[in-house]
Amino acid sequence: MAEQRNVVLVDGTRTPFMRSGTAYLSQTSYDLARIVLRGLLERTAILPEDVGYVVMGTVIQNLRTSNVARDAALAAGIPNSVPAHTVTMACISSNQAITSALETIRSGNATAAIAGGVEVMSDTPPQFEKKARERLFEAQGFKSPLEFRRLLSGMSPSDFLPRAPTISEYSTGELMGESADRLAAAFGVGRKEQDEYALRTHTLAAKATDSGRLAAEILPTAVPPDFELLTEDNTIRRDTTLEKLAKLPPAFVKPLGTVTAGNSSPLTDGASAVLLMEEEAARASGYEPKARLVDYLYVAQDPGEELLLGPAYAVPRLLERNGLSLSDIDVVEIHEAFAGQVLAVLKALGSERFARERLGRERPVGEVEMERVNAWGGSVSLGHPFGATGARLVTTAAHRLEEEDGRFAVVTACAAGGLGHAMLIERIGED
Repeated sequence: MAEQRNVVLVDGTRTPFMRSGTAYLSQTSYDLARIVLRGLLERTAILPEDVGYVVMGTVIQNLRTSNVARDAALAAGIPNSVPAHTVTMACISSNQAITSALETIRSGNATAAIAGGVEVMSDTPPQFEKKARERLFEAQGFKSPLEFRRLLSGMSPSDFLPRAPTISEYSTGELMGESADRLAAAFGVGRKEQDEYALRTHTLAAKATDSGRLAAEILPTAVPPDFELLTEDNTIRRDTTLEKLAKLPPAFVKPLGTVTAGNSSPLTDGASAVLLMEEEAARASGYEPKARLVDYLYVAQDPGEELLLGPAYAVPRLLERNGLSLSDIDVVEIHEAFAGQVLAVLKALGSERFARERLGRERPVGEVEMERVNAWGGSVSLGHPFGATGARLVTTAAHRLEEEDGRFAVVTACAAGGLGHAMLIERIGED
């Protein structure tokens, strides 16, 4: 068997993340994907023809560019001979894009690959009720004005009103926020604890922005119609306080729920991308890679009972098969769908009962010192473009390893469908 090829992260970048309906209102997923791919090519100075594959994640597709990876790659200047495909895996779509690119390199089918993701919630396609869709499809065959009268026969104007899609679990019909409320309650995570975490993530994101740490991964972006140069995320609430957070009403389970708009990730637009290469090829090309992508895995649980608990299952398995413990991990980057979800996962990792009943372990996985978790902010403060968050997590983890002089990082995230992901990243020192 051939020796496994090491895959490294050369660099990563992302557009500033913007609240949906604000700066990227005029943009489509294709537009932001093209911008970030072109930005990554310029940032790394890799020749477009040296890219062997492109993979991007997205969740809400624009029908005109359903394979947005291919369309955006062509527009960014990547040759038409370079294959590209788009993946969707809910909130871990760009995590899947990265691991798909990683396997393409490991298998020898490419030496360099670009992976990332994009989401423009501002461009969500409206939906129509099934009755209206059937009637509109039938109308495609109409030829005379008399036939078109049948279009409205038996229909009311409200039947043709577009409806925004809901962010709910298809298999259960439950909103994700409702699942987060139940998860927080199951692990004893109260409202005050969630609000304190939300304040922490906004405070840390503001500090990371002001210090220039986040600027290292952000691609200054200007879009029509104003072409104002965007250099920072507009999702960070610098003026928030515990008092302000405490006044917000429950967003999902009323009147006693603990999940609010203030301790949840906002609807966000943005794009991200990373350049991966085979390690020897990267060094031969003159790059100094930031980190090795050592190992990864995906897990799945019951979406009715454990929709957001994937990291509590994925992280222990990842560590165990690499002979590591939580104490060996210097940096933890976990997707913050909700403050309560993050805190529940951390409590599960430290729970003897969870270890025994759900993981089949005699002892808990371990406690995670909060100083290691999302030290530059997370999805609650930085925003969460569904298809783009995973590549942001990986890029930030690599930068933090360098900044904090660490060796190992774990990137982990939950996703709709009861899915979860964890990845082990190792900083590359002076060999």
